[in-house]
Amino acid sequence: MSFSGEVKEELAKLQSDARHCQLAELAAILVYARAVKTIKQGGFGIEIQSDVPYTAKKCFTLLEKTFKIEGGGYNIAQQPNILKYYGKQIPKILQAVKYSADEEFVNPLLIKSICCKRSFLRGVFLSTGSISNPQKGYHLEFVCDTMRQAQQLMEALMVFGIEAKVVQRKRYQVVYLKESEGIVELLNVMGAHISLMNLENLRILKDMRNTINRRVNCEAANITKTVNAATKQIDDILYIKEHYGFDNLSEPIRQVAQTRLDYPDATLKELGMLLLPPVGKSGVNHRLRKLSELADRIRGEKGRNCYGKENENQL
Repeated sequence: MSFSGEVKEELAKLQSDARHCQLAELAAILVYARAVKTIKQGGFGIEIQSDVPYTAKKCFTLLEKTFKIEGGGYNIAQQPNILKYYGKQIPKILQAVKYSADEEFVNPLLIKSICCKRSFLRGVFLSTGSISNPQKGYHLEFVCDTMRQAQQLMEALMVFGIEAKVVQRKRYQVVYLKESEGIVELLNVMGAHISLMNLENLRILKDMRNTINRRVNCEAANITKTVNAATKQIDDILYIKEHYGFDNLSEPIRQVAQTRLDYPDATLKELGMLLLPPVGKSGVNHRLRKLSELADRIRGEKGRNCYGKENENQL
């Protein structure tokens, strides 16, 4: 089962004790799932066909609990993702959820309280929501038929401090969240606490992997940088030894040059500890920089035989 399916399965099992919350969730499903159908004889019926069984199942449960509807008119047992009801209580149901065929959104009077807004969001997610596999990325969306539906949904989310964005996709308005914090908060608001914990565990593992990868990459980059610097230092020292001679170097500079040749893999700190007397990391770096500058001057002056004592004095 997908992560989105797991969330919907958990939400479908949640039961609100208050009738006004049940009506808010039922209204969200009827409107956002376009479940109210016009029949040929006039009047309306309820019909849900969903790719996942949880929307039809939850709608059945809400009708059963809120209006004491039983048995006839349902074929959920045969096809779990389909619900059909054209019974005599349809007018009563539509009146209770304040349904209007001219309005494509839930009547605001049904979702005035915070608890009803939570139920409303559950119903909308069951009807039009989906969430991507958090192991691959963070993305939660609601596919709305109209901009008015999208606006109503975003207003409800904002009550809980959740900022969503909307984009048009073909003829639909898609309200979406891409930040993990917002998705976690929404799962909490809707009551999907098990899914929330699963998401948090995956997010922790993902963050740990990213942290380890960053550290490994950083250490690899530092090692590469150190190796490249040491190679350049050794090249400069060998060039000075061949074209200038260590005898022309001052003792501190000669000592660090010879130590670098003897210990090509040592860090600056380790080189400093090998010197007599020991020298700090900055002191070793300063002397190696002087050697590099001397090597560059010698390369620039090669062929003109201008290697005098002034170079030694500068060291």
